[in-house]
Amino acid sequence: MSESKPKFAAQFDSDSRRSPVRVAFVTRRTSPHVKTEDDELVMTFPEGLFRAAVAIEILAVALVIISLLWDAPLEGLADPMHTPNPAKAPWYFLGLQELLHYFPPFVAGVLIPTMVIIALIAIPYFNINIESEGVWLRNRERRLQIFIGVLVVFAAVMLMFHVYAVLIPSLIIAAFMLLAASPPQSTSPLRRWLVSKPLSYWIMTWFLIQASILTVIGTFFRGAGWAWVWPWRS
Repeated sequence: MSESKPKFAAQFDSDSRRSPVRVAFVTRRTSPHVKTEDDELVMTFPEGLFRAAVAIEILAVALVIISLLWDAPLEGLADPMHTPNPAKAPWYFLGLQELLHYFPPFVAGVLIPTMVIIALIAIPYFNINIESEGVWLRNRERRLQIFIGVLVVFAAVMLMFHVYAVLIPSLIIAAFMLLAASPPQSTSPLRRWLVSKPLSYWIMTWFLIQASILTVIGTFFRGAGWAWVWPWRS
């Protein structure tokens, strides 16, 4: 028996499910959507853009209300005859200003931010952990050797510049990674949870924790001359 071939002819219609043709001309005053209620996805326009517009409007209204109820923590007008000590950057730059305390200006102000931005852009395109599997589930020995080598070099550089604010949190996170990479002798829920985390999770966790710690130190623990002070002392 010869199978009957479907006829794919061009025609005018607005329902692509009812008329599965290769080419269809959408008639005027109609929308090219499938008339069904069981689709898991919706079109970007207008549903997706409408939701984004509503979210933006709600956020704008909330910011206006907050600005009417509370004043922004601004200082007085700038006085060229009196420079504040220390002259701190806005809070979102205090982590970078804290790095300037340890590294040369070119390293902390140009090299490190550029490397971080390039890494955050390039890492998602690496051919790793496509299925978001744990970083130690495959090639554990080889990946462990690479990780230890990178950790030793990183720790040596931090010790050379006395950047303990970066070294100590990094070593704590590295300890959890080594716990996840240890032989599967323990079946504790914590270790199973750590083993399941992909490389992107560890990198982003380290970045967020490190940025938060540097920002907190620059905000509360730096005084005149960028010297270390305790927050509860004037």
